[in-house]
Order: sequence, then structure tokens, then C-alpha cells
Amino acid sequence: MNDVSRSFRGNSNAARDIAHHLHPYTNFKKHEQSGPLTIVRGRGVYVMDDDGKEYIEGMAGLWSAALGFSNERLATVAYEQMKQLPFYHAFNQRSHEPAINLAEKLKQMAPVEMSKVFFANSGSEANDTVIKMVWYMNNALGRPKKKKIVSRIKGYHGVTVASASLTGLPANHRSFDLPIQGILHTSCPHFYRFGKPGETEEQFATRCAEELEALIIKEGGADEVAAMICEPVMGAGGVIVPPKGYYEKIQAVCRKYDMLFVADEVICGFGRTGNVWGCQTLNIKPDILTCAKALSASFLPISAVMIADKVYQALMSESDKIGTWGHGFTYSGHPVAAAVALEAQKIYDEIDLFGHAKRLSPTFQKHIKSFADHPLVGEAMGIGMFGALEVVKDKKTREAFDLVEVGAGLKVYNHAVARSLFIRNMGDRIAICPPLIINEAELEDLFGRLRQSLDAAMAELKTEGHFKG
Repeated sequence: MNDVSRSFRGNSNAARDIAHHLHPYTNFKKHEQSGPLTIVRGRGVYVMDDDGKEYIEGMAGLWSAALGFSNERLATVAYEQMKQLPFYHAFNQRSHEPAINLAEKLKQMAPVEMSKVFFANSGSEANDTVIKMVWYMNNALGRPKKKKIVSRIKGYHGVTVASASLTGLPANHRSFDLPIQGILHTSCPHFYRFGKPGETEEQFATRCAEELEALIIKEGGADEVAAMICEPVMGAGGVIVPPKGYYEKIQAVCRKYDMLFVADEVICGFGRTGNVWGCQTLNIKPDILTCAKALSASFLPISAVMIADKVYQALMSESDKIGTWGHGFTYSGHPVAAAVALEAQKIYDEIDLFGHAKRLSPTFQKHIKSFADHPLVGEAMGIGMFGALEVVKDKKTREAFDLVEVGAGLKVYNHAVARSLFIRNMGDRIAICPPLIINEAELEDLFGRLRQSLDAAMAELKTEGHFKG
């Protein structure tokens, strides 16, 4: 145990965590100095730390715990499946009923007709699989140069070498030697930040489509550019809802250059946007769809890739030529994870969770929009059951705070945690994405704590001389 670890009490969870546990998305030096916040249990939309303090989980964990943090049915299904068949694989034409049933259910739910479902363990793995599918497909079709894939600045698609390359955020590339070759990034459709003076939202959407087409032409056109991947609503990039007409325009460009359109529904899927799929909310017709997170209500790790028949036919012919499709994971379609995911979907149907989310969405959005007049908020944006606030130094000019020197968004986050509320700051974008089971009273409480947090952060910024208001 290092010296810093000894500053924590004895053999506490915090001391042992610092000594042994390497965390994702963490400043390790800061972690050594301040230690973890250890969560020990959950109920409904609340979680509790090891000091007995209860928090509203305003981010559904990581955009994912649709049913909150306690569900006996899912625990029972996991236990029963473990007793019957705790593990089996899907390699070499093996199968089991949970994977078959879940694949069938997902095809029935899909926003467009799909042919097959492939299972993985995370959104990152699902999107990594998509890249390999696109490459494999084009080799099968005799188009060895048609391999480039377009993503977007501020898009988020995972953290494997390939999926992190799709991700369009600096922290996911810097010092990792990413992105890899053949991954392209086009404009971020955030009108508030990237719209030009005097430009309408429709004109901005048209410009985004034109910039996409220019990139495709520059990179070899239909001969070399194979696909585009988009989150219907950008999540980790800041809960960015594209302007009306955006997807119609960019999908037209993709069709023009014979590109597959991939919808990353890892965050948006299963009710978050007010419909089952973000594709339905934003008029997207995907050739490939990836999903994870709320697929199992996050009770167990599982993800899925749904593919159209034209994709499947190419994979089938090439796998027959080679003798196999040389891709898959030990835990693809793990029987316990698949059984839990299928039961989660049954629960969603029985309690009409998607209908509840749709009915509550106007109330949620009313709360989000109510922050538009706050002195610290430049933009209040959202759709369905998630949204974001952008903290700015000057509302009129949209001038941002210095992220490193000031850390305004981090201040809001810290004040929220002090008020027993978990939110997420992505720089100075504050995201809110609670479990879909949340009710109106709990929403009122959540947003009340958020307003207090913004007010406290504003007072701190004024005291430090960073904000005049």
C-alpha cells in the first residue's frame, strides 16, 4: 500500500480501492488523493454509499439502468438460469434457448426489418463488431477499397481500439495513438455551438450534409467510403439533439454514395427518447443497429448488433467461402445475460415502461427548459427522458469558461453530489438521464436539487471572480 493509501482509515474500502483497483475514466493522481465514492446498494431511483448516504441517481448509472437499482424478478431469473445452464457459447453452430428467444424478440422490436442478431457484451464490442462486418461485407462483394467509415465529432461509440476511433472526443484519442486509419469524422450537428450567425437550423442541417458529402468525395467517394455511424441523439458528447431535417439530409447523402447507415442505439434505445428507438423519434432507417445498456436494464452485461438482410447475405457468402466467420466472443449471447435481458423486455412491456417514458417526457422537458433563464445556463436541450444544460460565462455571446482553470461544470457536479444527486458533467455540459421508472415527484426533487447545485456553483464562481452574472 502506498503512502497516500495510508492516509485513509486502516483496511477501509477506500484504502483497498486505491491500493488495488484501476478505474475507468479516472484521473489516477486525483483518485489517490481523494479516493472513491463507494456504492453499496440501490432501490428504485436511489443508490446508497458505504456511509449510509442516499443519492438520486440522475444518470441511471451510465445512461442505462432503466428499471432502477432493485428488481427481484431479474434477480430470480438470473438465479434460475444459473441453476439450469450457467454458461454456454454460440461458436460452431451451438446455441441455447435464451439467446434464441432474445434474438427473436429484438427482431420483432426493431424499427425496420432486420435479418439476424449478433450478441456481444458491451456497446464498445458491438460497434467494434460493426466495423469488422463492414470490412468483411465489402471484401465479400469484391470491393476491397470500400472500407472507410464516417463518424462525427463529439460522437461516442466506445473504447476498444476500433470503436474508440469512431468516438469523436479528444480524451478518447489523446495519448492512445487513435484514431486508426480509415475512420473519418464529419461535423457535429450542434446548432447552438456550431451554427453560423444568421444561419437557420435548416440551413445548418443542409451545411452539415454538404460537409459530409465533401468529406466523402475527398476520401474517394463511393469506391472507398463504406458506412456512417450515428447516435440518434449524441450522449457522451453532450446530449446533442440534431436540428429537424438533419437525418433526412445525411441519409440521402449516404444513399447517394452506397453507404450503410449504422444507428448506435446504445443510449437512445429502449424508451429513452420517448419511443422504443431513437430511430423512430428522429426518422432514421438503419441498415445496422447496435444496442446495449437498457437491453438488460444493465443488470448484466450484454449488447446486440442487428443487421439487414443485404448485410447478412454478404457475411453468409464470405463465411461459406472461407469456412467460417472468424469473429465472436466467449460470452456472446451468454445464457444468463440473455435470460435477464429477455425478462427485462417482458417487464418493460408489462408495466408499459416505454409508454410511461413517453407520457413523462413533456414534464421532463419542461423541467429542462425551465433552466434556460438561469444566469449560468447558455443552452437547455433535451428530448424524451434525457437532457443537458450548457454552463457558460456569458449568455449573450455564448462565451465558455476555461475548462481547466475554472472547471465550472465540475463545480456544478460537486455541488450536486453534496446535495445527494448524481449527474454528469461532460466539460461544461451537464447531463441528466434518470431511470425511466422515475415518477413526477422524484423528478421534481431531482430538478430542485439540480437548481440548488447551479445556484451554489454560480455563487462559488462569483466569489472566485470568474463570473459576474
